[in-house]
Amino acid sequence: MSGERVRVIVVDDHTVMRAGVVALLGTGTGTGIEIVGEAADGRAALELVERYEPDVALVDLRMPVLDGVATTTEIVARFPRTRVLILTTYDTDAEIERGVEAGAIGYLLKDTSREQLVDAIHAAARGETVLAPRVAERLVARMRQPAQAPLTARETDVLNAVADGLTNAEIGRRLVIAEATVKTHLLRLFAKLDVNDRTRAVVVAMERGVLPRGSRGSGRG
Repeated sequence: MSGERVRVIVVDDHTVMRAGVVALLGTGTGTGIEIVGEAADGRAALELVERYEPDVALVDLRMPVLDGVATTTEIVARFPRTRVLILTTYDTDAEIERGVEAGAIGYLLKDTSREQLVDAIHAAARGETVLAPRVAERLVARMRQPAQAPLTARETDVLNAVADGLTNAEIGRRLVIAEATVKTHLLRLFAKLDVNDRTRAVVVAMERGVLPRGSRGSGRG
């Protein structure tokens, strides 16, 4: 974002929660974030995205009119410039997978600290995937296979792209697959390599001979 403020809309049907998030992130708090709109449901959120083209939409999962998953799907399809970061109280496997598969770039829980939330919004604006630690653990645990399970050809392609320093969006373009599919491949190869982040995945893959020594991982996306 090269020093510019990250433009954000906050979408949550709970007025108090929405006001609290806005207060935490609002102008003048030194966060580098500008709140350009608020919405209490997904339909209103889509109107805000169309009007303001924010960098990040901070979206609750369960809302009236149009829920967070449907809202995320619409934003990803119609407004690819806007990244969706889910902020919710729900951390069940089913809810997490629905959010990720809809195309959200991140999934955070409402017990996230102010500092973590600010960092996550900036990371999302840069196109980096952001998962709350508890969410990442649940996803990895659900997809975990034997540690030595071989990577598929496509998982190896994704890992090579990670080693080249590409973001999820760039990997998708290189391999001609959806960004959500890239995330799924990443989660599966994380489980197979028994790691929790991209940089560690590259290191372990080199140690096992899956990637040649000297491959580099950027840790992005």
